[in-house]
This record gives sequence, C-alpha cells and structure tokens, in this order.
Amino acid sequence: MPKTITIETDARGVATLTLARPDKHNALSAQMLAELTQAADALGRDDAVRVVVLTGAGKSFCAGGDLAWMREQMQADADTRAREAGKLAHMLQALNTLPKPLIGAVQGNAFGGGVGMACVCDIAIGVDHLKMGLTETRLGIIPATIGPYVLARMGEGRARQVFMSSRLFDAAEAVRLGLLARAVPAPDLASAIEAEVAPYLACAPGAVASAKALARALGPRIDADTIAMTIDALKARWETDEARDGISAFFDKRPAPWVRDHS
Repeated sequence: MPKTITIETDARGVATLTLARPDKHNALSAQMLAELTQAADALGRDDAVRVVVLTGAGKSFCAGGDLAWMREQMQADADTRAREAGKLAHMLQALNTLPKPLIGAVQGNAFGGGVGMACVCDIAIGVDHLKMGLTETRLGIIPATIGPYVLARMGEGRARQVFMSSRLFDAAEAVRLGLLARAVPAPDLASAIEAEVAPYLACAPGAVASAKALARALGPRIDADTIAMTIDALKARWETDEARDGISAFFDKRPAPWVRDHS
C-alpha cells in the first residue's frame, strides 16, 4: 500500500495519481520516487485505465527534493549519490513514457523536481496564483536529471531564461514559457482538467498509446545515454565546494558565500 501517493480510478477509467505528502509540500522522498515509478508501471499495464491525471494534495504541487533526502546526500559517497539521482531520473522517464495520456493538474507551487514533474505531463494546467522555479543553482547544484524534460517542454531558448537563475516566476510566465498550457482560477481547475480528459474517452486506447510513443520518438532524444549524462553531471556537481557550501548555508539559514546584495 503506497504511503506517499494515492491512486483513484473512476468508472470511466480516469485515474487520479496524487502526491500525498501535503505536510512536506509533496517533496520528493526516496519512498515517493519508488512509489511513483511503481505506479507508472502499474497504470501503464492496466487496460482499464484510459487517462491519468497527476496532481498534489494540499497547497503545493511539489516543492522539489525532500530536505531529509538532501541532507543524506551531503553525507553520502559519490556512488550513493549517483544511485539516488538515478531514482529521480528513472521515475521521470517512467512517467514520461507512460502509454496513457498524462494530464497535470498543478494546483499549487512547483519548484525544482516539481517543475520536472509538470514537464513530463502531456499537458499541464495550473492555478493562476502559483509560483514556479528551477531553484537548484541557489544551492550550488544544477537541474540535471529534470533537464531533458524541461528542455523538451520549453525548448532551449525559453528554458535558458529560467534554467540557471533560480528566479521564481508566476503562472502567466509559466504559460509564456510553454511549461503550462494555460492558467485558470483555482475553482475552475477541475473543469479545465475535465475538458482535457473527455476527448480521450472517445479515442482508441491503443492508437493513443502509439501516437504518444511516436511523438516522443520524434521529439528531443531522452534515452539511456541522455539519462546517464544527467546523472553524471549531478554527481560531479555534488562533489564541488559550491554544493557543499550552498546546501550547508541553506540548512544553517544563512546566505551562501556567493550571495551579493542586489539593492
């Protein structure tokens, strides 16, 4: 029985996959990564499931990596860090290649890995009050394992506007960047998601799966070599003084050494 996610499937075959750690802003723990990977496999093999909706419980969609997990990485050796990075990379790939439509209902803020989660959805719709950001460089690390999905969704030119700066952006900019298809008031999110779900219920499930696989094959390459490159890049960054200093500063609630007054 999963502890960090829930899955509910209605009579039409619409499965709602919910990140269920609201007290932790749905941060991605090792257990959640494992449960999401298993869920993607199970939903993909379930012929009764026609569409999957990905959302989060509580105020946040996903705050990125779990703080306890991050603290563990500070103490881990390089091989352990690579294995942990691989868990995130392979979870994202499992969702990205899910042979069912994956619709993101982004009901709250998304940072770091949460942005990656939105990017593996075939379409993501967000509430108009949310904030998003690729916040890794503030900590001295990089958005590595989520990078292929962010670039595939936004395109390189638009992604580079937010990929390195760690600045937060609002829902309107997320739409302009191509991260969200559109932003709606919170009371309208359910109906907006339903409008995306309904057409699939009139489509041949096998044809939908084949069309999605073709779209993925024609898009930017995200294969085993690409995933391995991102894991190696994150592994190398974790070994730097910047990563150690940035993450230590974060936990100590003090500015990192590179922070300068911008007033």
